[in-house]
Amino acid sequence: MSSSSPASADEFLTGLKGQRVLVTAGAGGIGFAIAETLSRLGARVAICDISDEALAAAPERITLAAVVKADVSRDGDVDRLFEIVKEKLGGLDALINNAGIAGPTGGVDEIDPADWRRCIDICLTGQFLCARRAVPLIKAAGGGSIVSMSSAAGRHGYAFRTPYSAAKFGVVGLTQSLAKELGPHGIRVNAILPGIIEGPRIDKVIADRAKQLGVSNEEMTQRYLQNISLRRMTSPYDVAAMVAFLLSDAGVNISGQSLGVDGNVETL
Repeated sequence: MSSSSPASADEFLTGLKGQRVLVTAGAGGIGFAIAETLSRLGARVAICDISDEALAAAPERITLAAVVKADVSRDGDVDRLFEIVKEKLGGLDALINNAGIAGPTGGVDEIDPADWRRCIDICLTGQFLCARRAVPLIKAAGGGSIVSMSSAAGRHGYAFRTPYSAAKFGVVGLTQSLAKELGPHGIRVNAILPGIIEGPRIDKVIADRAKQLGVSNEEMTQRYLQNISLRRMTSPYDVAAMVAFLLSDAGVNISGQSLGVDGNVETL
């Protein structure tokens, strides 16, 4: 893409066709939306997930190069995942570090340390484990991208969701550090900060918080929406569109950024 003239509309998302991409937790939710979007734009996509049911259903809906059961918080699972990715894709151009869990809801004195560790292990350590295996492959490809999922909770403190917020702040720090480290190798590293994403995960979060406060789920939902400037939840496909942009030629000079896709969450 020439830097001396603007791209026409049909050139805007060039560079995706043929890219070899791994999407963690790619069989459902945001991960599936990303995998589907990239696949339809011509990328060769591999996914991992922990749900046998979701992994079985995903290839019936979209074209996938590899489907692997793996828990990103387990070193051995991640090692096996990347061996399969290397075999099936022949290398890697982009890693989408999407896997995460909501973690526990409760006061700091109520949270079980095991639940804290599980949340940090999946939401933050899992991204490190995947990045350390992906980087040699992306370097060998001559450069590429890492896109990691943080959250609006990685920008705002989130009372009663401390493990999740701490992990997502950590993702922002990991992203900025890797962008500096890997930039000289032509690897762009960015974080996406989704807000309230439509789907079963936020439904459970709202239900848990509503129970804690003794209000209805409907009232709790409205309380959440009042903190969003656009007064609406975000679709997983809104996030997928941002990932496609970052991986395309249009995102060639974007790195080290934490990009909100959240309708402007004002506070949590």
